[in-house]
Amino acid sequence: MDFEFKLKTNEQRERVEDKFDFEGCKVGRGTYGHVYKAKQKDCPNGKYFALKQIEGTGISMSACREIALLRELKHSNVIALQRVFLSHADRKVWLLFDFAEHDLWHIIKYHRASKAQKKAVPVPKPMVKSLLYQILDGIHYLHSNWVLHRDLKPANILVMGEGPEKGRVKIADMGFARLFNAPLKPLADLDPVVVTFWYRAPELLLGARHYTKAIDIWAIGCIFAELLTCEPIFHCRQEDIKTSNPYHHEQLDRIFHVMGFPQEKDWEDIRKMPEHGTLQKDFRKTNYVSASLWKYMEKHKVKQDSKAFQLLSKLLVMDPNKRITSDQSLQDPYFKEEPLPTSDAFAGMTIPYPKREFINDDDSDSKSSAAKTNPGKQENSDNNGQPSTKRVRVSAHTADQFQQKQQPFAYQGQNNQQGQSSSGQQTGHVGRFLQQQFPTNNTQNQSTPNSRQF
Repeated sequence: MDFEFKLKTNEQRERVEDKFDFEGCKVGRGTYGHVYKAKQKDCPNGKYFALKQIEGTGISMSACREIALLRELKHSNVIALQRVFLSHADRKVWLLFDFAEHDLWHIIKYHRASKAQKKAVPVPKPMVKSLLYQILDGIHYLHSNWVLHRDLKPANILVMGEGPEKGRVKIADMGFARLFNAPLKPLADLDPVVVTFWYRAPELLLGARHYTKAIDIWAIGCIFAELLTCEPIFHCRQEDIKTSNPYHHEQLDRIFHVMGFPQEKDWEDIRKMPEHGTLQKDFRKTNYVSASLWKYMEKHKVKQDSKAFQLLSKLLVMDPNKRITSDQSLQDPYFKEEPLPTSDAFAGMTIPYPKREFINDDDSDSKSSAAKTNPGKQENSDNNGQPSTKRVRVSAHTADQFQQKQQPFAYQGQNNQQGQSSSGQQTGHVGRFLQQQFPTNNTQNQSTPNSRQF
């Protein structure tokens, strides 16, 4: 390339520092880099943006894959990439997103804190329904375009604050997202450990090589249960969270204590799982004979005959082949009964949740091991959907602040997928584009299990 042309191009390239004010406005930090709350310099009274600075120099294959996905995906419940800035001087990459003031991890933590202070304020039922519907709508769009998210957890479910998109869910962190084809290629060959442990489907824990979109559905079931109870349903100690081995005894033990031990008559393919022999050796079925999902949920005042429990029991099915799909979930009777889901999860209420606080570079990211064993006392760690990148003050409020002031309008959903539905045979435009750009059998995952978005 001609040197003078290169120099002229660099001079014309817009620098993120010249476009945005974000000094001292860091709201996120992690292994991926840093996230800042920013405003345009030429529009100081305008809306806020989230500026993500990718750690390191240049663009990794993982970052390329994420950027390519985000540029193609267009749905109201999937985070939208507004722009990419490339700094030639220091070879830094900046991604620009709309700023989301809230996420499910902090919302649930807020309500869990009220329980700890014996002023229990559950997540309002209309809000739970609206949040779940929007999550399913966004995932249905991804699955319809042959995209697996593979890292769904409360911290990656953003919720917009005051503004035109108030209460709108945005599914974030596409760093682990992958295409899946028909027939499926062995994604486990690329990066066998996916999905944060507490939200990881049993087939992944048993070493499944040909996993499907059902892993996202299981994670959504875990999130749904957490919204209903304010507690992670499958929490356990994660001392070896960075292991590359998909098998995890403690996590399976926790699942079995809630769900019961899987019977071969209910999950025939369990015998084909790579870790089935280890499972038979490590566990005694008799230890879990009294365990069942409905018993666990009834302890948290969710009745077995409720529509909410009936949908949850379809999402949390051991056999991935019998797990409900996103399309079927959206048609579930739970969403047909009053109150109907709305596009604004905060409809009819004043948002009680605190805004994000800015963090300092001196803030320590290290957390005590006690936080891993007691989810009710967890701080913002980077594991299991508890990001160290967000720090907010949490205080209990009374139930009066959650009174619905008006009947919200029913949410019809966007559901504007390209191509066939998640069970269709044709690949959407996103899938076709990415298959050309990043063939599945040549991709290599360069990110770590704990890397995450804002």
